[in-house]
Amino acid sequence: MKKATKIEIKEIHQRFVERYSDAETELTYKNAYELVVAVALSAQCTDKRVNILTPPLFQRYPTPYELAQANLDDVKGLISSCSFFNNKATNIIAMAKRVVEFYDGEVPLDEKELQTLAGVGQKTANVVMIEYTGANLMAVDTHVFRVAHRLGLSDDKTALKTETTLVKKFKNNLHSLHQGMVLFGRYVCTAKNPKCEECFLTEFCKTKDSFKV
Repeated sequence: MKKATKIEIKEIHQRFVERYSDAETELTYKNAYELVVAVALSAQCTDKRVNILTPPLFQRYPTPYELAQANLDDVKGLISSCSFFNNKATNIIAMAKRVVEFYDGEVPLDEKELQTLAGVGQKTANVVMIEYTGANLMAVDTHVFRVAHRLGLSDDKTALKTETTLVKKFKNNLHSLHQGMVLFGRYVCTAKNPKCEECFLTEFCKTKDSFKV
């Protein structure tokens, strides 16, 4: 697959920022605690599904203090329609316990500190920081990974390596680029039957021939 040129990368960067400078996550949340829980639950689960699950969860456990004392089976029941709900229930309770014990009940707004919480890897930490603080970070989910590869921005085999590549190539406005690439991949450059007629990056696509019927 051909790689995007420096000129193409610059233009792709500009177009994403122009269209998605005000883009936000589609997850519903009121504070950093709700956001980190919602992002953790969203792994391999749709935002739409998470937004259905979280209101009853947060009503029952409105702060890390309540969640830290939660009954595991009760939490499992509340999020049972979410993928990997058993592990996620265990992790969000453990996460809340650490937030209470080490951070006085306040979710730490630092990507490295966030990664000390159960179930919070680099991608989840970066997503929280991007959304909540506008941090100049990149996070690569399945949508970003797919878009980056189709546009010739990366040929890396893993999400973390793709993240490193995108940071090096784009450097700034990473929060807008992340949100934009997520939404673009979710609604336009979809895994199956991508909506090429709606695409504003058609001339840069390195895989469009495979989409022709």
